Amino acid sequence: MGSKAKGIRENQVYSNRVLRSEFDRHWSTRISRTGYVIYTAIADWAKVTTLLSNGQTKIITFKKGGKVFVGGGGTSHYSKPHFVKTL
Repeated sequence: MGSKAKGIRENQVYSNRVLRSEFDRHWSTRISRTGYVIYTAIADWAKVTTLLSNGQTKIITFKKGGKVFVGGGGTSHYSKPHFVKTL
């Protein structure tokens, strides 16, 4: 997969604008003691499709072991590195 197909490489980031996220079948899920839902990629190229409050939709792709921490109020933290493509 070429770099254009993967999207833009980003390091660790967070967003408080997430309205909805859909995870493909390549994720495991657990809940932390602090209340975050932690998604861990169990395969390379695990994908999350995210709808932001400004109407943008993004596809975020991770390698195996990548993590997404989801908290309350639309806050999500994304581990590094990952690739983002805006639809």
